[in-house]
Amino acid sequence: MADASSEPGTAAPATRWSRIVLKLSGEAFGGGSYGIAGEVVRQLAEEIVSARRMGVDVAVVIGGGNIWRGMHGAGAGMDRAQADYMGMLATVINGLALQDTLEQLEQPTRVMTALHMEQIAEPYIRRRALRHLEKGRVVILAGGLGAPFFTTDTPAALRAAELSAGAVVKGTHGGVDGVYTADPKLDPNATKLDEITYMDVLNQGLGVMDPTSITFCMDNGLPIVVYDALTEGNLGRVLTGEQGVGTLVR
Repeated sequence: MADASSEPGTAAPATRWSRIVLKLSGEAFGGGSYGIAGEVVRQLAEEIVSARRMGVDVAVVIGGGNIWRGMHGAGAGMDRAQADYMGMLATVINGLALQDTLEQLEQPTRVMTALHMEQIAEPYIRRRALRHLEKGRVVILAGGLGAPFFTTDTPAALRAAELSAGAVVKGTHGGVDGVYTADPKLDPNATKLDEITYMDVLNQGLGVMDPTSITFCMDNGLPIVVYDALTEGNLGRVLTGEQGVGTLVR
């Protein structure tokens, strides 16, 4: 299988980071509804392949909200830990779907999980994940942290630190292209922020990532970029630092 790196004889554009952890929500995979929308997964895969052609190592952390959300189960009376484990399994389903699509695009890919399921994925081992990235493979990190009571934002932040990524790049869906002063769907006066500090995100209660993840990124000096993952070419624009694309949290 061919590596999807830069074409021979062409120079990859300069990027802000040589390695990122890309956080994608499960809802994005469903195109805003239940299940997996194949055309959306292909678009996301094409964006990842383009990033690889720019010479950027990509590890992907995926949510499972298009299939199951642990909080919904807990809200319906289910044991929270049990509901969260079900959500972890949903992330594995999404991870396998993304792997299949990436490999159709001839991008070598490995799925690694925090839950042991060796028949379909490798267990997450930090040094093995680093080796995959060094060999030009996309690493899909599924199964969350392997523990309940955490959102998938937390493993995105933790794995970024473990794998020496330059940033956590969080893709949104539904037309929201960054961090706003208020919910732009509810407040017509909400304005988009090009840059904001970790402390302002925490103090203002802005829905960038969960507070645990924001604090972890702040403590470890990991910048976060929030951008619209469903706009074609946006990941590349984030990586090259194009003005006005997404919001930088640092």
